[in-house]
Amino acid sequence: MGAARSRAAAILAAGLMLASPSLAQTVGSSGLPVPRFVSLKSDSVNVRQGPSRDQAVIWRYVRAGMPVEITQEFENWRRIRDFEGGEGWVFHSLLSGTRTAIVAPWAADKTMIDLHSDPDETSRVTARVEPKVQAPVEKCDGTWCRLDGKGFSGWIAQASLWGVYPDEKF
Repeated sequence: MGAARSRAAAILAAGLMLASPSLAQTVGSSGLPVPRFVSLKSDSVNVRQGPSRDQAVIWRYVRAGMPVEITQEFENWRRIRDFEGGEGWVFHSLLSGTRTAIVAPWAADKTMIDLHSDPDETSRVTARVEPKVQAPVEKCDGTWCRLDGKGFSGWIAQASLWGVYPDEKF
């Protein structure tokens, strides 16, 4: 009974690691943590069914700078997931370590979201952006992130972004 309990505890722990990015972080073949967010380097990125040029192209991204999450690594290939949940494999050189995010891609309406002069909701509003706007992320303090897009910049609540983890600091 002790061995069965130990096995059950190990299975539960493995399941928790898969469910929580902060617990599940491992080091990939690149020497970098997995999972992690990166962005697309090019306006044309083929997503393949598996980690090889012999694998079928299942779709193509046409938006440089879009944030994606690396969920797995195999040699020079990275399995990625986008904000809509689409997954596939891309060659590592098509990805950039530049951090970007998409503002509230889950929002059903076009309610504008405020950017602030400081990481504080009582600070002056510097800009208002629509959901699904993509922008470079300069830094995050675990609660707020600094965006610097074309024609706007300011601090936004970290929970309003896809492309950064909750509580992540950089």
